Amino acid sequence: MGQACGHALLCRSQPPSSEIRGQQVFLRPEESSAPAVSARPSTTLSEQLQDALLQLATVVDVRSLRVALRDSIQELLPSTECISIYTLEGDSRLLSYDPLHELPPEGKIRSIAEQLKRCECAGLPPSELPEKYRICLAAPLPAHRRALVIPISDHDQKKVLAVVLVACAPLSDNDELHLNVLEKHASVACIRFQTIQASYQRPPPLSPSPLQSHNALLHLNVSEQDYCELDRNILQLCGELYDLDAASLQLKVINYLQTQTKSQCCCLLLVSEDNHQLFCQVVGDKVLEEEISFPLMFGRFGQVVEKKKSISLQDISEERRQLSSMLGCEISSMLCVPVVSRATGHVVALACSFNKQGGQRHTEIDEHTIQHCFCYTSTVLTSTLAFQKEQKLKVECQVFSSVFLLLFVNLFSSSCSVFLLDRLSHELVAKVFDGGVVSEEENEFRIPADQGIAGHVATTGQILNIKDAYSHPLFYRGVDDSTGFKTRNILCFPIKDENNEVIGVAELVNKMNGPWFNRFDEDLATAFSIYCGISIAHSLLYKRVDEAQFRSHLANEMMMYHMKVSEEEVSKLLVTGIEPVKEIHPCYAEFTYTPRSLPDDTTPLCVLSMFEDMGFINTYKIDLQTLARFDSSTGFSLPLSLNRSRESLNLYFCRCEGSCSCFVIYHVFAACTSAKQAHLRLLLICCCCGDRFCLMVKKGYRDPPYHNWMHAFSVSHFCYLLYKNLGLSNYLEDIEILALFVSCMCHDLDHRGTNNSFQVASVRRHHFAQAIAILNTQGCNIFEKFSRKDYQRMLDLMRDIILATDLAHHLRIFKDLQKMADNGYNTKSRTHHSLLLCLLMTSCDLSDQTKDWKTTRKIAELIYKEFFSQGDLEKAMGNRPSEMMDREKAYIPELQISFMEHIAMPIYKLLSELFPGATELYETVAANREQWTKVSHKFNIRGLPSNNSLDFLDQEYELLQAQGAFGSDDHCLNGCLDDTDGGQGQ
Repeated sequence: MGQACGHALLCRSQPPSSEIRGQQVFLRPEESSAPAVSARPSTTLSEQLQDALLQLATVVDVRSLRVALRDSIQELLPSTECISIYTLEGDSRLLSYDPLHELPPEGKIRSIAEQLKRCECAGLPPSELPEKYRICLAAPLPAHRRALVIPISDHDQKKVLAVVLVACAPLSDNDELHLNVLEKHASVACIRFQTIQASYQRPPPLSPSPLQSHNALLHLNVSEQDYCELDRNILQLCGELYDLDAASLQLKVINYLQTQTKSQCCCLLLVSEDNHQLFCQVVGDKVLEEEISFPLMFGRFGQVVEKKKSISLQDISEERRQLSSMLGCEISSMLCVPVVSRATGHVVALACSFNKQGGQRHTEIDEHTIQHCFCYTSTVLTSTLAFQKEQKLKVECQVFSSVFLLLFVNLFSSSCSVFLLDRLSHELVAKVFDGGVVSEEENEFRIPADQGIAGHVATTGQILNIKDAYSHPLFYRGVDDSTGFKTRNILCFPIKDENNEVIGVAELVNKMNGPWFNRFDEDLATAFSIYCGISIAHSLLYKRVDEAQFRSHLANEMMMYHMKVSEEEVSKLLVTGIEPVKEIHPCYAEFTYTPRSLPDDTTPLCVLSMFEDMGFINTYKIDLQTLARFDSSTGFSLPLSLNRSRESLNLYFCRCEGSCSCFVIYHVFAACTSAKQAHLRLLLICCCCGDRFCLMVKKGYRDPPYHNWMHAFSVSHFCYLLYKNLGLSNYLEDIEILALFVSCMCHDLDHRGTNNSFQVASVRRHHFAQAIAILNTQGCNIFEKFSRKDYQRMLDLMRDIILATDLAHHLRIFKDLQKMADNGYNTKSRTHHSLLLCLLMTSCDLSDQTKDWKTTRKIAELIYKEFFSQGDLEKAMGNRPSEMMDREKAYIPELQISFMEHIAMPIYKLLSELFPGATELYETVAANREQWTKVSHKFNIRGLPSNNSLDFLDQEYELLQAQGAFGSDDHCLNGCLDDTDGGQGQ
């Protein structure tokens, strides 16, 4: 957004800010709550009204909301002459787009709307209406015509969300009732739409990367051939780890360890969550009928957990006998290796190998082989154990609930009920009533939380034992009289959570083996309520989390719907494959190269090539789709890193929807009998777990003249040029360079072609939110193998870098940048790292100014097309645009010269002071500034010519070019030229 922001600063725009807030609402059809009117005939919802409500239920954006409201009202009121719809923008602005104008903030219409009630009148003030609607809505209207003001509001927030003006015949009783229902559902649709807009951010998923053991094995003189064989075996093992039963999974891992370490027997000693106990479920090839457990501090095993260091048989003494008893054989050698969780860093198990074949001792290679195994299996192991624990807990809770019912119903009472406290409505809701579970499909049974026996217990929090129900003042015997049931006695007790707050009430009726409930029954009920309360509290928490995740996922799906990437697009990208940057163009890595010369459909592949050339793929284990490369000798795709060096062979692992595992390695292709088979297998794997990040980012850009995908690609390419030509790796960390490159791709995501002032919000935060939404989309998280710490740092870096594209921020830190350049860059200073990243991002954002004159001139043409489009919108809204946005006032050469002198040239001057290799960039910007000065005498108009082209400024330049003054210029300007000129616009 560089130049747009720079011009805005020079013209002193004043961007207001506002936040849009909303809440998720689930639509539940209800009858109209309108009060009954005497002498009015009863009516039911018509088919037209049902169709209208269904249309409103599908609303996900402002356009569909307007269409749905217009169509619904026209169906319900056939005599409608005209409809004008205003929707809320920001906190208080109500805008209509037919024509584009704002409802006056003060006046009769606004006053009626703020009363949150529909109004039927004989006309509206003409001064508050656009000319289009004055004929049918302005006062005075004839007797057979009426003007309706229909506010659509959020009654909880007492806030107007939309206003509908309708010219129609006087309303009938049925019309009134239908509009009542329509208004309620329109309110729900408006709230849902605002919720979708507000739900951009979500906590990022954490997926730490595995431990790397390749270098350690090479250090121990393990040959590359043996290492490849080890990877084949681990690949086969991982492909079999699909069990949800922890014992079956352990059997497979233990069998693998026995084979690789050539041991007689292996086992896993699992560490309990409280770190107080070790337990074993599987020994060798046998699943124990009853798991063996012993204290964690048993012998030297506690030190292994604490210090995370392996031990051998020589390190143990007293525990040797017990281990021999557990194994059923004498121990001659042993190796115990700690298994560390990647998520927590704690030891979760001890992998033990016993009795190496041939009477030999276990070696350091055996230790690293075990560690190498758990690099890729520890996550599956721990998650399976956690799943099994949850299943066990669920079964125990179900059994406990069954015991509760049997205990109290069969032994102590003839009937029982359980109520949960709804604090919002202050009611008790029956979940178990009269001994039966109330399903979600049934109508809920609710009673006030301060009435009756259950209400008394819920309010006081004290147990209530009633020996004679009919004599108690709180008992209501009307139910008994109507059903014939006789209630003799009642034991009612509170259910409390861990904070000792009442969350429900349980009620037992009619003691079965005694005249009434006694003190023992009270103590038993109190003891049970403790466990019941904890269980219910956790269940409610899980339900809230599950519902929140569903709403967040639904909102993200709706927001990202237009950015879906099809399997056809993924396959097309794979077939082409990653090619080296030199094959894209010989000058691709030079500052003089114009990236806009590339066809639009090749740009995602170029991004992947830059990822590969900058070393990100190997360093950060980015998934297979960004590794795929077409190999002309075989006809199918191979990871490029495998072609260049077999020593860099790595295993890539991902989980797909929790239902299957895909493990991709070079040997997948070695096992294929034909090139076609290998290619199909590659496509199959990629469709399952491929990284679609680049395609999603490309689709995340809209099509304004300048701030489109081609701009983002050009900015990203310039970041690549800085890396290749200025040696950024000597100034920044690898993760900072990766964050800079990805931020360049995402810095203008979903740009609408308007600036902060027009959007009434920070568009840069919106761009960052869009980037996070893409990362949170299935199959698009290129940082999924990062550790928790690196993941958080990456997101923090991206946020700061994207926000740095605001040139107001650049001007605030300019003195600090100049001071850093004067005093010299300190690689150990975090502040200098942050300042340098901001400067590099800004220089990338303005990089079009560092290209040749024709590119710079064409970019100016695109920018002012975008500016003038915003200016036209502002004029239509009754606002005065800034000079640079006004096609009738903007003098382009003067604006360009001012921008280059005050913004662009100081930036590249600073860059050249920090990096001598960037001097040519400053010189090119200065030369373009001089060229604008030379051509200014030809520019005798304001705004753009009638054909929206500045080509007439190139005559003198083309003459000099024909004389060879600038060398050859073979580049076209894809993304810049109009369709009539043969360009491929965005």
